[in-house]
Amino acid sequence: MPSERELRRRLRSVRNIRQVTKAMQTVAASRMRRAQSSVLASRPYEERLRSVLNDLGPHVEPEAHPLLVRRPVQRAAILLVTSDRGLVGAMNTNLMRAALRFAREKPEVGYVAVGRKGIAAVRRLRAPLIAEFTGLGDRPSSTETNVIARVAQEEYVSGRADEVHLAFTRFVNTLRQVPTVRRILPLVPEEEDIDALPPLEYIFEPDPATVLGAVLPRLIEVSVYQAILESIASEQSALMVAMRNATDNATDLIDDLTLASNKARQGRITKEMLEIATGAEAMARG
Repeated sequence: MPSERELRRRLRSVRNIRQVTKAMQTVAASRMRRAQSSVLASRPYEERLRSVLNDLGPHVEPEAHPLLVRRPVQRAAILLVTSDRGLVGAMNTNLMRAALRFAREKPEVGYVAVGRKGIAAVRRLRAPLIAEFTGLGDRPSSTETNVIARVAQEEYVSGRADEVHLAFTRFVNTLRQVPTVRRILPLVPEEEDIDALPPLEYIFEPDPATVLGAVLPRLIEVSVYQAILESIASEQSALMVAMRNATDNATDLIDDLTLASNKARQGRITKEMLEIATGAEAMARG
């Protein structure tokens, strides 16, 4: 059984850890609320751009823009969005599992990794790493994320990738984040949305290629930006939950250590009293 001194030392250490986890929980909660506001504010914009694609898709030829051209899939690219830091529970692990399950269905896969955790995972797998991006922070700008979107577009337009998929953690709520893999290239209108649309005829000015040339690259940029915002909100939520669990566990451990320390102290005092009583009795006999 640990001594009273060892128990007190462990008690101080756990109390210090609880202070750190409590502070990290508070910071993560503040960042999570801000990230959640950004995600909810940007979702309608992406959904509206996708509805524009669904409106235009049935009325243009696939050859009207390079991002619409379909090819037989020989090589796919996965844009993998993870966190730079750990302490987020199983968020990154679950995303990597979903991405690897998807990659097994493709003949060959290369990765564009965003976040240090994803970069490290791809390197451990010895998978082809097309490009890597780190240090976007908690509030990335569209200028920073557009660079990532351009890399994905260049891979597809150049023919080095026949499909581009986006792998990220979708934010649902504080306790639920869902690993998601979604195709972003080639841009194909969603069939179920097309069936629900009324028959419409569009007049393109100046021409379909010019209109699509302005809309389609912007849709890719917004999709990547939205995925990164979703991942940031999921990261902060997972971090907050992990730190809250760590704080609760530290509190329980402090209670156990306090009880053990009190028992050790009580045992020491009892032992000292017995020694005093034994000594006094021996002196009385002598």
